[in-house]
Amino acid sequence: MRDLILGRQPKDFDIATNAIPDKVMELFPDSIGVGKSFGVVRVPVQGHWYEVATFRKDAPYEDGRHPTDVTFSEPETDAQRRDFTVNALFYDPLKGQVLDYVAGNDDIARGVIRAVGNPGERFREDHLRLLRAVRFACTLGFALDPATAEAIREYAPRIMAISAERIREELSRLWVEAKRAGDALILLRDLELLPVVLPEIAAMQGVEQPPEYHPEGDVFQHTVVMLNEMRTHDIRLAWAVLLHDVGKPPTAQLKEGRWRFECHANVGQDSARAILQRLRFSNDDMDAIAFMVGNHMRFVDVKSMRRATLRRLVGAPTFPLELELHRLDCASCHGDLTNYQYLGEFRKQMESEPVLPPPWINGRDIMALGIQEGPEIGVWRKKAYDAQLEGAVPDRPALLEWLKTEIQIHHPPSTA
Repeated sequence: MRDLILGRQPKDFDIATNAIPDKVMELFPDSIGVGKSFGVVRVPVQGHWYEVATFRKDAPYEDGRHPTDVTFSEPETDAQRRDFTVNALFYDPLKGQVLDYVAGNDDIARGVIRAVGNPGERFREDHLRLLRAVRFACTLGFALDPATAEAIREYAPRIMAISAERIREELSRLWVEAKRAGDALILLRDLELLPVVLPEIAAMQGVEQPPEYHPEGDVFQHTVVMLNEMRTHDIRLAWAVLLHDVGKPPTAQLKEGRWRFECHANVGQDSARAILQRLRFSNDDMDAIAFMVGNHMRFVDVKSMRRATLRRLVGAPTFPLELELHRLDCASCHGDLTNYQYLGEFRKQMESEPVLPPPWINGRDIMALGIQEGPEIGVWRKKAYDAQLEGAVPDRPALLEWLKTEIQIHHPPSTA
């Protein structure tokens, strides 16, 4: 109902009814009682599944996530158990009217996220609501009701009782759905949630940077600016932006009057991986994000890279996101996009051929030239592929001759 009032396209519809679950399942024989004890039934209609919930009143919550029991009730009582007033509106399709028992319509008009009833009680019931409040405020562009915000600060530590998967999902949605993800990060900080869920990001505050390269401010502010500038709403990119400088706080050193962060990308890659593991990311997402964090400084040297190295960089599966990460990084500090433009031009040059074509030489070819099976095979395969990527030889026969000569230089035949 909230999205319809705001003129937004709803992602889905929640259906509530005074019919008890058994009656719903009787009316729709193919339905499934997925949460029947809590009054929830999944109903198939014309190839789509809808969740139908019976109006209910919740018993006390003991785990900070689920009520111990429910009793079926009427719409007004059901509205009182909801999280925020903007989410507690019902629409009666037969009468064509909105049923509003919590002044949710007024809060939508005012642009306010307000907990239903006593905010402390709502957050004690379900700790995930602490993050959901931030997400709704930042995705809708609303302000938080002061009493609701104060209750979030009070109960912020309780968010850690929620599963890592749930926290990851809320944070990921926050970064990609918020109108300004950087402002969302600031709100998490101001509500004292950030040091609880992401202490490594909170540690970026006050970590100074050379003003000639970072006029925008400290590491935290730099990250805020990058998140606000994102125009590609991709979860991997968002987390890479958030974590790209996570290695700066532990590596910060003031040398000769200037702040330096030696090996911060490598340290950041390890830190990022630890954070992503803690949040139960998939291995694929974790590998991609950690790789981007650990390699984001490579773009500084692209103009001096060998052609083979450059092709490997551009041919990496993560390159489009890495390039956007680099653009955001530069645009959010010194503003020099020379390397970004250079890579864009190089990628255009590669449009007529595969950036990373199939290698002409394989392990069997190398063994046929006298190299025994083992780690050295990989070394020679890389040398051969680099020569191919560099365009040093025109075809496979020429590459085999070149490789034969190189191997003989390093492994001259015995004269004994």
